Amino acid sequence: MTVTPRHQALAGLIGLALLCLPWARHTLEASMWRHMVWQFPLLMGAGALLAAGLPARARAAVARWNAQGICGLLLVALVLAVGMVPRVLDLALLRPGVEWTKLAALVAAGAALRLSWRPAGLVLQFFFLGNVLPMMAVVGSLYIESPLRLCNAYLLDDQVRLGQWLIGAAAGVAALWLAWVAWVMVRREARAQLGAPSRAPR
Repeated sequence: MTVTPRHQALAGLIGLALLCLPWARHTLEASMWRHMVWQFPLLMGAGALLAAGLPARARAAVARWNAQGICGLLLVALVLAVGMVPRVLDLALLRPGVEWTKLAALVAAGAALRLSWRPAGLVLQFFFLGNVLPMMAVVGSLYIESPLRLCNAYLLDDQVRLGQWLIGAAAGVAALWLAWVAWVMVRREARAQLGAPSRAPR
């Protein structure tokens, strides 16, 4: 069975609806590391699936202001940077307005990431990851090394666990991207060799 863009958008809509249910939000947000390491990517994943269902006219409109994916990747970096601020996590638990703004921002970031990743190309992807991943690692180190609770809603050991997850996630994403780049380069080299004219025998 072929997974069409419509099927992807429907899956994203269902996933988003489930993630917005009170029991799902409370389960994910009960722990600091689940709040950031699970809820953030799941919401972004739902947004990426929803972006598959955009009509051609909407995609063309997005492409006009998102040349080479720069604006979209900038939005993703900004949302992740703000989302990792401890005060934001606290406010999301205390104020419904902040909570729903966070949810909407992460869904939009996921859609922007999908629409921007391929147009960005390897160079801009490297620039994006070269800023976001070290930021994740630095924030993770601060969470681990801080002797104080940075989020009032979570315990110190939960904060340390989140820091470990952030550092591990940054290293894992970097390794996956480098492996993917190596695979792309090998494929390009193979295509170039197949397309090169054979040398005439002497």
